[in-house]
Amino acid sequence: MVDFDGSDMMGDVDSVDGAEDLADRSLPPRSLIVTVVGLYVREFGGWVSVSSLIRLLEPVGVDAPAVRSAVSRLKRRGILVAEKRGTTAGYALSDVAQDILAIGDRRIFARPVAIEEDWTMVVFSVPESERRSRHALRTRLSGLGFGNVTSGVWIAPAHLAQDCATALAGDGLDAYADVFVGAHLASGDIARQVSQWWDLEALGAAYVRFFAQYEALRETWNEASPAEHPGAAFADYVRVLTAWRRLPYRDPGLPAHLLPQPWPGERATALFADLRALLERPAHSFVDQV
Repeated sequence: MVDFDGSDMMGDVDSVDGAEDLADRSLPPRSLIVTVVGLYVREFGGWVSVSSLIRLLEPVGVDAPAVRSAVSRLKRRGILVAEKRGTTAGYALSDVAQDILAIGDRRIFARPVAIEEDWTMVVFSVPESERRSRHALRTRLSGLGFGNVTSGVWIAPAHLAQDCATALAGDGLDAYADVFVGAHLASGDIARQVSQWWDLEALGAAYVRFFAQYEALRETWNEASPAEHPGAAFADYVRVLTAWRRLPYRDPGLPAHLLPQPWPGERATALFADLRALLERPAHSFVDQV
């Protein structure tokens, strides 16, 4: 089983905890490196040399020893695979990493949000002798944005069903779990239940922190010309995406009428979209130069 949280590539290899630390203002070097790997390595044919990563991370303030240390850890976790091309040593993305990156593209950039109130439910039972698998299941489901109904029962909007099935199969955890999709038919206040299944207050606070931290950056780049400063645009884009990418994984994409209003996720999402529009192309220009 690959030691790989659903948000690891376009999420976070450092933390699989709940929403309380989602918008941590510190950006560890390892997280910045994961962002660069997740964004660009597929464009390099799924392979990159360590020397290229070192050059790419220089504008972000990550030094060569930190890059080498992070790459070694990603290799141990089954995310990168050592591979030489000619005489150049480098690393390729594992097959599982490629699959999870595809999920990350949808979660982070497409931002699916439920319209209908159909649900994905995961029910699992793990023997006491396999506590590690039980913990892995809980960690994976939490990392995908599922809410906890009760012991062994987790729930999310129906649009997360395929991502869930892909992630559990990739981890070898599908043998323990049954995945269902259906409607909520019983009477009851579903909005109240949702507030018990997810910590929406903590998630909303994380969105508020993201907005407060990066709103000024949007104003700065609106007044500047990102195309004239590709290195700086790249560094800021990597930082913004690193801060952002855990949020969509912990946010299940609930229908708007089940969320507290006004929901701070809306303006945080709009801010990220604006910063992406400003910085993505000049950042890519810098990568092309490297």
